[in-house]
Amino acid sequence: MTTSVTAYAAPAPKAPLEKTTIERRALREHDILIEIAYAGICHSDIHQVREEWGTALFPMVPGHEIAGVVAEVGSGVTKYAVGDRVGVGCFVDSCRECENCLAGEEQYCLKGEVQTYNGKEYDGAPTYGGYSTHIVVDENYALRIPEGISLDVAAPLLCAGITLYSPLAHWNAGPGKKVAIIGLGGLGHMGVKIAHAMGAEVTVLSQTLRKKDDGLRLGADHFYATSDESTFTELAGTFDLIVNTTSANLPLDGYLSLLKRDGTLVHVGAPENPSAFSQFSLIMGRKSMAGSKIGGIRETQEMLDFCAEHGLGAEIELINGDQINEAYDRVVSSDVRYRFVIDIASLKA
Repeated sequence: MTTSVTAYAAPAPKAPLEKTTIERRALREHDILIEIAYAGICHSDIHQVREEWGTALFPMVPGHEIAGVVAEVGSGVTKYAVGDRVGVGCFVDSCRECENCLAGEEQYCLKGEVQTYNGKEYDGAPTYGGYSTHIVVDENYALRIPEGISLDVAAPLLCAGITLYSPLAHWNAGPGKKVAIIGLGGLGHMGVKIAHAMGAEVTVLSQTLRKKDDGLRLGADHFYATSDESTFTELAGTFDLIVNTTSANLPLDGYLSLLKRDGTLVHVGAPENPSAFSQFSLIMGRKSMAGSKIGGIRETQEMLDFCAEHGLGAEIELINGDQINEAYDRVVSSDVRYRFVIDIASLKA
């Protein structure tokens, strides 16, 4: 039997989110029912609600930064017990058979992973995300949240945290490496924290110096304004790795000039429109430009354990459900430091 739960949903593209009721499936053998405590607001939630990334499914319940507690388990569950602290990230299933799934890189599932929201289960049922009181997921697609992180600051790690941890780990950020983070927002602030904890020398590249004190407090060694043209002259040929967290169309040739020989510029943000660059920016220095998504289940658990070990969590502003629409506008205006998190208890009022 399905269960009715309270949620906030967008009934149509660009429409304000409103309080509603959705159905969660009955527990299957390997399912767990999670009572959600907190859900982060990711900029990708806004992109999808506003159909800025293509046609979407409505009504839409966003949210893929989910932290809560196991409330019930299916008959075959072995990984979790009632009362365990768990999280759910950007996907809730994958084919489990392709070479990427077998390699623990389910986020690149060749069949297409099942998104936590704005997606469809393999049986065709729509998925609804974490702006809700409960969610049902297969135990193999849930993460254990270590005791060293409180659930409210852990929620954004399930997207923002892993989105930065994955490329930093893949391109070997660490002692002796110079890493730049473009943008100090919901993603960027976690990139600074994680890169610093990995032992890299960290520079923030932001439009202005407005957030400089925050950047240095979070672990950056240097902070530069990209609106100052001298920044690109002063930092030419400096970085082993640059991670671009913004969803804006940047002058890519300028940023590629900041890389050392064999350096890499990695994009984790996605602009609405295509970007352009000159191939000579890569050729002159054997440089690379790449993209990175999130992480697989194994790497996401690794990230959570790393954050607990180093005392890392997101910088958050806690809000109630009836403040979601206002929060969306504030995110677009860059008026948040650095992640809105919904107190899901407020949905029950």
